[in-house]
Amino acid sequence: MTSHFTTLNNGQNIPAIGLGTWQSKPNEVALAVEHALKAGYRHIDCAWAYGNEKEVGEGLRASGVPREEVFITSKLWGTYHKRVEECLDQTLANLGTTYLDLYLVHWPIAMNPNGNHPVMPMRPNGNRDIDESWDIRDTWKGMEAMVKKGKVKSIGASNFSQTVLDKVLPTAEIIPAVNQLEIHLYNPQLELLDYLKSKKIVPQAYSPLGSTNSPLLTDEPATEIAKKHGLKSTSDVLLGYLLAKDIIVLPKSVTPSRIESNLTGALEAYSVLTPEDIKALDGVAAGGKQKRFIMPPWGIDLGFDNWPTATK
Repeated sequence: MTSHFTTLNNGQNIPAIGLGTWQSKPNEVALAVEHALKAGYRHIDCAWAYGNEKEVGEGLRASGVPREEVFITSKLWGTYHKRVEECLDQTLANLGTTYLDLYLVHWPIAMNPNGNHPVMPMRPNGNRDIDESWDIRDTWKGMEAMVKKGKVKSIGASNFSQTVLDKVLPTAEIIPAVNQLEIHLYNPQLELLDYLKSKKIVPQAYSPLGSTNSPLLTDEPATEIAKKHGLKSTSDVLLGYLLAKDIIVLPKSVTPSRIESNLTGALEAYSVLTPEDIKALDGVAAGGKQKRFIMPPWGIDLGFDNWPTATK
């Protein structure tokens, strides 16, 4: 079974269900990727900062699935905003491919490339060491250059608020194809989704099931809807709900049975959820359950709702 597809604003098709690889350990992720592809996944979501792309590449090759049949995404890290191609080339080499289907700016924040750590340079107060003189629009120009060179087919954003996109879009030659965000039952970001739709930018959901030991999996309204439709798990509803809203979902797992059920369960829920179900689920967060799980201490205002006040 393979996932259904969404069409990006440049006409490229993308599988609507992908395997997330964040926090997947190197000795686990190769087997997870291999199993996912053999089980029908055709979309793998990676990032330079995850530190496991070499193992992801091993899983891709071990699966036997031809490269051209797999949609591969990776992300530019913050210490490379002035060196987009250098970061991309490392990713390509680690994955063992000559191109990416989609390349994202991981966060709209440039960090000090000469700081006290190559991945996460820090300030004495515990915040990230940000290069506040850098203009995110220049990062986007670097991304556009990678499309023109043929190294990536599409480019997009990750963790971009409307505020950031409003800064980038007026001078962009290429409109971001996607915006990958923390979207789930408790953080639906409904206003931002409406904005993205108006700009023809496809939303992607990372952490669609929440964080480790997530309360989403025991949420009462979602569980009741799963029971009503005879679905196997609340997670099916959590994923199918997002698919029904035209959001690409990127559930992460290294457990073979869970990898399979995330794919089949999401598609099953997508096929049975009603407009009334979607409306009820849209209202869960506003009913007092609004919660973000991913909030790194950047020390600046990213322009998101429900984010802690920045302290420099």
